[in-house]
Amino acid sequence: MAGVENPIELRRVATQVAQVAAARIRRRRPEVFGAGGGAVEGAVQTKSTPTDPVTVLDTESEVLIREQLAELRPGDRILGEEGGGTAGDVAGLRWVVDPIDGTVNFLYGIPAYAVSVAVQLDGVSVAGAVVDVVREITYSAALGQGASVVERDGASRALRCNEIDSAAVALLATGFGYDERRRAAQGRLIGELLGRVRDIRRIGSAALDLCMVASGQVDAHFEHGLSPWDWAAGSLIAAEAGAVVRLPAPDSVSADGAVTIAMAPGIADELGAIFTEIGAFRPLP
Repeated sequence: MAGVENPIELRRVATQVAQVAAARIRRRRPEVFGAGGGAVEGAVQTKSTPTDPVTVLDTESEVLIREQLAELRPGDRILGEEGGGTAGDVAGLRWVVDPIDGTVNFLYGIPAYAVSVAVQLDGVSVAGAVVDVVREITYSAALGQGASVVERDGASRALRCNEIDSAAVALLATGFGYDERRRAAQGRLIGELLGRVRDIRRIGSAALDLCMVASGQVDAHFEHGLSPWDWAAGSLIAAEAGAVVRLPAPDSVSADGAVTIAMAPGIADELGAIFTEIGAFRPLP
């Protein structure tokens, strides 16, 4: 492994790499999808199900991220959504990469997708960055150093969760899996929750959802079936902004169906009790 394992320096690297990849995506999307929104031939394929797409820019973005990390951090291991790596190999230091989180949004031109780059030590995230590609906003954090956001104009501010003390007025974010049986179970949980919170949002990017908890744009996020690349950076950003976070095991992948939760601290006990009552803590494999 190259360099000194300083979370502040690792945060700088994560931020730089994610911003470069996001800039490439912004530049390349019009070339791949054109003015009319239709993709060029071969630009979109499917993965686990017909509703689970991957685009040529997902692959290009991860290649670029891997190239940057090979230059800046030669010898470090990398786990990426598209380029692989061993999810179960959590010992030591590894980078965890989602080249485009929110691919369906990206495919349809909905402006809510992100590049997520994190680095973990023995399965624990120690630094990470999430770049909102369209809005050109960068969220980042280092373990024990707090979380911040840098706006398009360069203005920076520290992130803190909302000061909220009642689940009844909490705005929750969530997401759904690609398997129809898991979706049905997730729908039942939503039905149990809707009458007990302010409302629920489905943005379409878990990384952005977690950053929205950190910035106070939502009060909590929960989702079953995320993989490490979905939560590695965003969960650290949320935690460093004060959120109470519950994560899958670091070697858990989507098929395990474990839940990822981040809650503003003032509602964590009450909302946690509701989640226990409706069975939201249980995996949905």
